[in-house]
Amino acid sequence: MIEVPTPPMADGRPSWDEYFMEIAKLVSTRATCPRRSVGAIIVRDRRILATGYNGAPRGLPHCPPQGSQQDWPDGCMRAGHCIRSLHAEQNALLQAASIGVPCEGATMYVTCQPCNTCAKMIINAGITRVIYEGDYPDPFSLELFRDAQLDVALYRHGKLEALAL
Repeated sequence: MIEVPTPPMADGRPSWDEYFMEIAKLVSTRATCPRRSVGAIIVRDRRILATGYNGAPRGLPHCPPQGSQQDWPDGCMRAGHCIRSLHAEQNALLQAASIGVPCEGATMYVTCQPCNTCAKMIINAGITRVIYEGDYPDPFSLELFRDAQLDVALYRHGKLEALAL
């Protein structure tokens, strides 16, 4: 990884990357999944286009409090994955689509590394840059980003680390 400094502005304000990642973290507080709280925002030209957090589809019941510890039908797990929730990245892309906002050339800030399904959706939506903070055990998603030539960076301790995919 190559560290890309994102210094705060001279007046002490956060860098744009820091600012948008902090907003993604705030968005994650709306997550309804008891297993993991993830937030995502889509930004173009320093303007937020859409936000998303992980949770059940609109109007459907959320995961039960112990749902992440039990398989369906008693809980919301199957083969180690929650089957009730959409991912934050999916919800952000769906929100943009539902209001007619194109994502071509945008950046997605997400509080967790996207999975391979989300990576494919991000690529097809035309997003060209992904900045994420937390890890997720899916090296194939990084391979997809590499093959699609996306600009991908890991946000850690207020600094960007460009990934050599």
